Amino acid sequence: MPHEIVTSASDKMDKSVESFHQELTAIRTGRANASMLDMIEIDVYGSQMKLNQLGTISVPDNTLLVIDLWDKGQIDVVEKAISNCGMGLNPQNDGKVIRVPIPPLSEERRRELVKAAGSHVEEAKIAIRNIRRHAIEDIKKQQKDGEIPEDDAHRLTDEIQKITDGHTKSIDESFKLKEADIMEG
Repeated sequence: MPHEIVTSASDKMDKSVESFHQELTAIRTGRANASMLDMIEIDVYGSQMKLNQLGTISVPDNTLLVIDLWDKGQIDVVEKAISNCGMGLNPQNDGKVIRVPIPPLSEERRRELVKAAGSHVEEAKIAIRNIRRHAIEDIKKQQKDGEIPEDDAHRLTDEIQKITDGHTKSIDESFKLKEADIMEG
């Protein structure tokens, strides 16, 4: 039972870090990257679908994305969704594919993007700390109820802290890489 607390906390922290990585991927850099459109949801066929579920996204060079939809009838809807996604993109279609030129970022815009990424860092760390807090509360409760001895409770608490530190370090490292990627110009 006590090890389930550690395993559960670790799994939840893994999911928080994974979610953080997805949020970072959505923050664009000065280079084209197919995953930068992953968070865009489009209302088609009566439901919300991710863009990558509607066609293929290719990157012919660092400044261009090309979207080849399987259903060409959805081109206008997809083009509008990309225009309105808040990334400052200006897609164009020729009736067959959508071309999305990736404009270079200004220094000011780069700083704004780094700041946005930083807020995702703080949200992810808060989520990790909350998971740690709940796990430690569970350990203390089990100790109080006599389910685990005091020595085991301390060992498990230390283990939770080590897992927390590892996940926090992963978040920081990912942010540093993303920051360098954004500021590279």
